[in-house]
Amino acid sequence: MLNIDPADNTERDNYKLLVGSIIPRPIAFVTTLSQDGVLNGAPFSYFNIVSSNPPMISLSIQHAAGKPKDTARNIMERQEFVVHIVDRDNVEQVNMTAAPLAPDQSEVSLAGLTPVPSSVVSVPGVKEAKVRMECVLERTVEFPGFELLIGRVVRYHIAEDIYEQGRIDPLKLGAVSRLAGNHYAGIGEIFEIERPV
Repeated sequence: MLNIDPADNTERDNYKLLVGSIIPRPIAFVTTLSQDGVLNGAPFSYFNIVSSNPPMISLSIQHAAGKPKDTARNIMERQEFVVHIVDRDNVEQVNMTAAPLAPDQSEVSLAGLTPVPSSVVSVPGVKEAKVRMECVLERTVEFPGFELLIGRVVRYHIAEDIYEQGRIDPLKLGAVSRLAGNHYAGIGEIFEIERPV
């Protein structure tokens, strides 16, 4: 086994070890509104569940050029956002939204995604997602170089054809995950192991 001290690594070296090891990572496609009403959209793979009671999720958003990204700034200003689960049917469009656009340009428009009104928050979602969650900002933890944002889910939108008896069918959802570099993964073999009693 290699024994590596992260303090001896560059930021890029640590990034490569983390994103190569912590796989697969779910991808959140996040929509936000700027103060000027521009619909921003961006994908993030530093994303996960925090709690189910209340339902909360986390996003870690790294700075760009030493400043908070549009998504983080918009969330902190408006206190609301929409998270979409990226799947095989929309991953190409979502990938387009990673382009570095100016704050007055909409990645959602660039990618040809279709805005749809939300039920509770003022931020629109996109029609192409099979799962979207309207969120309000619960807490922001600021670190040098990034923000950790905790959002509370206030409304779920689930495509009817993937929803069965209170559960989401993982194969019908077809979620994709982020690996390292330009690599992604779909749902592969599904197996079951019973928990010990």
